[in-house]
Amino acid sequence: MKDILREIGMIARALDSISNIEFKEYDLTKGQYLYLIRICETPGIIQEKLAEMIKVDRTTAARAVKKLEMNGFIEKKADKHNKKIRKLFPTEKGKKVYPFIKRENEYSNIVALEGLSEGEIETISNLLQRVRKNVEKDWEFVKKGNKRNY
Repeated sequence: MKDILREIGMIARALDSISNIEFKEYDLTKGQYLYLIRICETPGIIQEKLAEMIKVDRTTAARAVKKLEMNGFIEKKADKHNKKIRKLFPTEKGKKVYPFIKRENEYSNIVALEGLSEGEIETISNLLQRVRKNVEKDWEFVKKGNKRNY
C-alpha cells in the first residue's frame, strides 16, 4: 500500500514551516495564522467550533486563542442572549494581517499545484476531501475517548 499520509504530512509540515517563518514579522507564532484566518472568515465563531474546524482539541485551541487575544489579533465578546458564550472576532490588527495570510495561502496553492491540469486539480481536491472525511470519522471516535482497533 502506498503511504499517502506520509506524503500529506510532509507537504503539511513544509507549508507550516514556511508560514511560520514568513508570518514571524507579523508576530504570529507557530500555527496561530490557522486560527486567525478562520476567525476572520467566520467572525463570531465560538472557540469549540473553531477547534472542530481546525481539527484540534479544545485545550490546544484555547491556548492559541489566548495568545492571539494577548497579542491583539482577536477579541472575545459575550453573546447578547447568553453571557456565558464568548464569541471570537478579529481586531483591526487581525483584519490588517488577514489579506497577507490569504495571499500566502493562494500563492502556496499555486506553487503546490504547478504542472497539474484543471482536471487533475479537481480530482486531487475531490480525493483529498474523501480522505479527510474518512479520517474525520476516526478523529470524532477517538476524541470521545474511544480506541481504534488496528
